[in-house]
Amino acid sequence: MDGLSRWVTQHRRTVGLLWLVITVVGVLMAPSVSGRLKGGNHLNSAAYRANERIAEEYGGATADPGVLVLDLPPGRTVRSPHVRTELAAVDAGIAKAAPGVRVVSYAATDSRALIGKGGTSTVVLAYPPHDGDDMDTDAVDALVAAARIAAPQLTVHGTSLQALAAGNTAKGNSSVLSELLIGSLGALLVLAWVFGSFLALLPLVMALVSVLTMQLLIYGLTYLVPADSPIGPSVQYIVALLGLGLSIDYSLLIVTRWREERAAGRTNDEAVREAMKRAGHSVWFSGLVASLGLFALTVVPNSVVRGIGISGLFIPSTATLVALTLLPVVLSKIGPRADWPRRRTVHDTSRFWTWWSHRVIRHRVAAAAAGLAILCGLTAVAATINISEPTSSALSNGGPYTDGLHALAADGFPSGTLTTVPVYVPRAADAPGLVASLNEVSSLRGAITPTSPDWRHGDSAVVVTLPRHEVGSSQGGTSLDDIKQTVPRDALVGGEAALGIDQADSTYSTFPLLFALVALATFLLLARGLKSILLPAKAVLLNALSVAASYGILVLVFQQGLGMQALWGTKSYGAIDALAPVLLFGFLFGVSMDYEVFILARVREGYDRTRSTHTGIVEGVSRTGRLVTSAALILFFALASLSTANDVTVREIAAGLAAGVLLDAVVVRMLLLPALVSLFGSANWWMPSWAARLLRLPPRAGERNPRERITVSVGDA
Repeated sequence: MDGLSRWVTQHRRTVGLLWLVITVVGVLMAPSVSGRLKGGNHLNSAAYRANERIAEEYGGATADPGVLVLDLPPGRTVRSPHVRTELAAVDAGIAKAAPGVRVVSYAATDSRALIGKGGTSTVVLAYPPHDGDDMDTDAVDALVAAARIAAPQLTVHGTSLQALAAGNTAKGNSSVLSELLIGSLGALLVLAWVFGSFLALLPLVMALVSVLTMQLLIYGLTYLVPADSPIGPSVQYIVALLGLGLSIDYSLLIVTRWREERAAGRTNDEAVREAMKRAGHSVWFSGLVASLGLFALTVVPNSVVRGIGISGLFIPSTATLVALTLLPVVLSKIGPRADWPRRRTVHDTSRFWTWWSHRVIRHRVAAAAAGLAILCGLTAVAATINISEPTSSALSNGGPYTDGLHALAADGFPSGTLTTVPVYVPRAADAPGLVASLNEVSSLRGAITPTSPDWRHGDSAVVVTLPRHEVGSSQGGTSLDDIKQTVPRDALVGGEAALGIDQADSTYSTFPLLFALVALATFLLLARGLKSILLPAKAVLLNALSVAASYGILVLVFQQGLGMQALWGTKSYGAIDALAPVLLFGFLFGVSMDYEVFILARVREGYDRTRSTHTGIVEGVSRTGRLVTSAALILFFALASLSTANDVTVREIAAGLAAGVLLDAVVVRMLLLPALVSLFGSANWWMPSWAARLLRLPPRAGERNPRERITVSVGDA
């Protein structure tokens, strides 16, 4: 690290110009990034293959439908004179107002499954023209308007799952730029409090360069990834906001150490080299561990998760590269001038954190018990997690689409009507027999095979089934399994809900492997860096417990609705998005390890100098407590601003990460870490000789017992 800092400061102009060119190109290309990102999810599953085939021949028939509830005037039923003509007029009106939309209606099929109780109502199922389209609020509004114009004597209500979800999402259009500004403002306030000078601007400048570089890398990556594994739009949000937080954290660490060295009387160049030698090593190590946690997401057989994992690899690595190359150039050139007006005095230790560390050590058993009680309590809450799609009742939040849902129920139609399951039948001649079989299944309201020309393609057909319960939700029942057991082998069962179930199954079938890979690799890296067996084992276990506790917060907020109305003006979804927990693990496990490295590096430094675990803890916590708290607050502001996104998955990930970062920094790093290190005493530094040989760790010169005392530090925070 010392060699890198010397080379960078000796070639300041070259390094500065290189980063200037990258930044300018990043500014020019940033507006084009969103256009290169593609939604959708690619899986190797039966539902995915079914949807591909159905979409190829029948467009958006795989989507959840828009549902029109048509109530007849009093005294009339669907078999009354002229009613069939009126209902056919609705179909014609929809075809005229929304060309390409495929409808399934009583007028076209004469199916009893589409008749409400008493025969006084019916429903029209409408599917978008293209695969990947949704029957959102605009689509449902257009259908309702067309039906009312075509048959003004009918009472028309419209709804769909997508329209209900949109009604339960915060209004307004979020953007990467607006969220970056919010996160940057919060970070600036914390940095101003930390430095009390214009140095507060340096980490923000480094973050700007990092984020633009990350966006440029993502843009290039879109040309390299296979077509069946596209990078989704949510990546842009995650890279921008998480990149902002990590970049500022790494810069904060180095600038703080540089300032301490300047206060100790070193010249500017000496202070830069010393900060790079010590804090720079911690930044490099932290970036490596964080990158590992994110890149490990690529083992999940899900294109969305893999895309985020590949993209996430650039977040810590780019932040690290900027902090270790551009930041020392800027400090060596303008550092002393930027440290003005210096309204905050630089101290080696914090009086509050010194007092705090003494209190925790004195009451270490109680502190450990309190910290573990908090984490275990939240972990117990996490055990109730419901990973599924939200039900329509959870999504209903008032308004016309909720009225449509109520009208659907009042007319005797099950809510499963919103999650129809399409079945692709290779031979249209087999469709009537399959419909007859499915009509005998008790978990289904019925099945329909549309016969209009837009529902015919070659010799194939589609059978639309109406479940009694919402497929994909926690109340989905056995409808999907019953359909799969009833259809012949050559039929393909698809639909959004079926794909969602396959997505969750594929994601969590590999979760144990994901955890094992990340935990093992993190343990080995920390064991080599900290020259200890117990400390990395404790770190991995506490990190796992911290992630589980963050799941508990996710359940309390998004599943049980605690604070949802106050924070986002919406109600609880009653469920957690299938992608949120696995992505939260990938991000939080790696990112929170930063604080572990920052603190333990200083603890190790104090122990190496005094051979006292007590002194090492006090020095480590007193020197890093304020730094870790500030870094956690900065990352919290960045992630909290990301939680304003309209995308539910991004919102859940951001809110869970924000809460998890604070929980980890306060409960784990500032309470449990010093308490447990104090309890373990000299066992913290035990490194068996066989393990040292396995990790290729030579003992330090002059040490009598390498089994007990291998004390090369990972770096100083």
